[in-house]
Amino acid sequence: MAARRRQREGRGGAMKGLRLIAPGDRLSVLCLGAHSDDIEIGAGATVLSLLGRGVRLDVHWCVLSAAGEREGEARASAAEFLSEAASVRVETMNFRDGFFPEQGEQIKGWFETLKERVRPDLILTHRSEDAHQDHRQVSRLTWNTFRDHFILEYEIPKWDGDLGQPNFYAPVSARALERKIDLLISRFGSQRSKQWFDPEVFRGLARLRGMECRAPEGYAEAFVARKLALG
Repeated sequence: MAARRRQREGRGGAMKGLRLIAPGDRLSVLCLGAHSDDIEIGAGATVLSLLGRGVRLDVHWCVLSAAGEREGEARASAAEFLSEAASVRVETMNFRDGFFPEQGEQIKGWFETLKERVRPDLILTHRSEDAHQDHRQVSRLTWNTFRDHFILEYEIPKWDGDLGQPNFYAPVSARALERKIDLLISRFGSQRSKQWFDPEVFRGLARLRGMECRAPEGYAEAFVARKLALG
């Protein structure tokens, strides 16, 4: 079995990864999402895998459009995803869904206050070329506000068919992926009627990204890293 697997993978074997954080290390992470389920869809398994590896995460989790039922979903989900984090702060705002470009001044003002409250080692935000206008606005203001930070842009599958070509992969465990999917389906009842909000969509994308980076357990979440410094 092992010999056949090596033969299928080719002479090079698995892709050699660069581990940026080790078990026991502490990492401050700022997670930004336009809507209540965005962070979980784009980076939930990555967060769970880091925690599963023993990385001590200090997480500032921000959802910009979370009113009514959606706020309850956002807070309940964050509590579950981050139950093993070293420290957690959750912020939910009520900017109007679908109108972020028209609320640019107010959202920019919120970002300016945010940068006074956080000193993150890593920022997870939306992809700058996402088809959803709210997602693009969050990404633009992330880069506008945090100009000297390590920023990874996550991807959200949707009917627009806007998935791009990522250049940064985070292999995740099968256990973390299934935990992510279970929490998405159980915590976001308001989204279950949407055709794309489906376990097989989330699992299928993770398998595709896992194939692209030869992830050890076959699954990965993928990001766009627009600017990185190795030092």
